[in-house]
Amino acid sequence: MHLEQLAGREPCDWTTAELAAYVGGLSRPSKMPGWSYGLPARECLTGSKLRAVSGSTCGVCYAFERGNYRFRNVELAQYRRLESIRRGYWSDAMAELISRKRERYFRWHDSGDLQSVAHLRSIVRVCELTPSVRHWLPTREYRIVAEYRSGGGQFPPNLTVRMSAHMIGGKLPSFPAPLTVSSVSRQPGTYPGAHECPARHQDNECGTCRACWDRGVPHVDYPAH
Repeated sequence: MHLEQLAGREPCDWTTAELAAYVGGLSRPSKMPGWSYGLPARECLTGSKLRAVSGSTCGVCYAFERGNYRFRNVELAQYRRLESIRRGYWSDAMAELISRKRERYFRWHDSGDLQSVAHLRSIVRVCELTPSVRHWLPTREYRIVAEYRSGGGQFPPNLTVRMSAHMIGGKLPSFPAPLTVSSVSRQPGTYPGAHECPARHQDNECGTCRACWDRGVPHVDYPAH
C-alpha cells in the first residue's frame, strides 16, 4: 500500500485492509481473549538491557526465542508496526481497526514495549476512542510512564497500565493508582495478596480470567516459565 492512496480520506472511510496496512496489522495470541499489537522485542528500551541480566524477567523472554515469535514473517510484521507508530493517523486508524474487530478486550504488546512518551500518548488516544474496549498495557518503561504523568497525562478508565517488575521474585515497582503492577515468581505465595495467574492450571490459557485488564486487581503474579 502506498500512503498517498489514503490522502483526502479519514481513517473511518478506509477499508479494513487499508487500516491494517497503515498500522502494520494486529496480532492474535491464541490463548488470550481478543487481539493484540506486537512490536519487536529486540527494540525494547529496558527489556533489551535486562535480557543480559541473570534472574531478570527478560532473561528468558518468550518473544525472543519461543513459538511463532521466532518466525521471520512475524518479525517483519513487528517491524512494520514499529515503523507505523509515528504516522499522523496512527491513533485514529488503530481505534477504527480495533472497533471493527468487535472484541471487548485488547492487549498492548504481546511482544515489545513502549518506545517514547509520544507513543504512550498515542496509545492513550486509541483507548479514548474505543471506550467499549478494555485495554491492558504491561510495561517496564517506568521512566516513560513517569514522564507522561508528570506532564499531566491521565489514563482513561478503560485502560489498565501494569508496571512490570524487572527481576523474578524481586522488588515490585512503586507507582500511585490507577497504575497497577505485575511480577514473575518461581513459587506460589511469593507475593502474599497478589492475584496468581491461573493459566498454568488451564492449559496456559486465560480462560474466564480477566484480572490483567482489571484496575481493581492491583497486583498480578505470573509463574516463571
